[in-house]
Amino acid sequence: MEIETRRIGTTEIEVTKLGLGGGSLGLGGVSDGDAPGIVDAAWAGGVRYFDTAPLYGTGRSEARVGAALSQRPRDEFVLSSKVGRLLVPGTASAVGGPEEPAQLEVRYDYSAEGVRASVEASLERLGLGRIDILLCHDIDTWTHHEGQPAIYEAARNGALRTLTELRAEGVIRAWGLGVNEWQVCDRMLDEFEPDCFLLAGRFTLLEQEPLATFLPRCVERNVSIIIGGPYNSGLLANAERGQATYDYQPVNDERWERAQRIRAICDAHGVDIRAAALQYPLRHPAVATVIPGARSVAEVTGNLGFVDAPIPDALWDDLDSAGLAPRL
Repeated sequence: MEIETRRIGTTEIEVTKLGLGGGSLGLGGVSDGDAPGIVDAAWAGGVRYFDTAPLYGTGRSEARVGAALSQRPRDEFVLSSKVGRLLVPGTASAVGGPEEPAQLEVRYDYSAEGVRASVEASLERLGLGRIDILLCHDIDTWTHHEGQPAIYEAARNGALRTLTELRAEGVIRAWGLGVNEWQVCDRMLDEFEPDCFLLAGRFTLLEQEPLATFLPRCVERNVSIIIGGPYNSGLLANAERGQATYDYQPVNDERWERAQRIRAICDAHGVDIRAAALQYPLRHPAVATVIPGARSVAEVTGNLGFVDAPIPDALWDDLDSAGLAPRL
């Protein structure tokens, strides 16, 4: 099975419009035995873009993704990971099982030295020769709150300049940010020349604030958007409120009701809301790919079906008319 590919910025990198987010692969609920099957199912379905990070399971996701991809031809897939957090000896979660008892914990480090050390450590965990896209992770207010201005300055003078250097050196092929808000990406466009942004949860079927100014700037600058969290961390994937979360927290009444209005319109057109959630951001010219996570082979299979499921134009018209999602 083949999946449409799209270019990242002005690079020669082509990513499948559906990728696999590696956050779930770092979860304790996904076993070492389950993880290869999840990656294999994505590969069999045509997925050729895989994202991971040191943060996800304190290295577990990188190790699992690397192991699952190690037997694949390296030039046939695109891999992204992240910098900004170093894994250091501590008392937190173990990366592996009993055969790898070392305990690691996360330390923020947006310095030039920290970036280069992070890359070396990620490559060792991955067991692969290179990382194609490197993203500076979580320099947003969503993560750092009142400490964000100092974090941004540290990254601006360290990590972001170093990522530019690593691209020039050919160590990586593209770089950008991996964040939970668009405003920091917008600011960064004034100071650097990134290739892409991984934006988690902020341009989805549920919310479209970046449409007004930020996404047009990305189109103008030829900077690609990678959509993480297309289901808004579960709100657009769960019909039962008790199982639905928003930004990984219990959802409030306003967002729950908005999601149910969207669901009702999807149901009226015989469309699974998850199909609309995956396909909506892909309709924007700035968006290169959506990368939902998966905790099982069944979730991978579902996403593969949803991303190309037929959706009538009337559904987009009705969502627009209802003031829920502007037609793209």
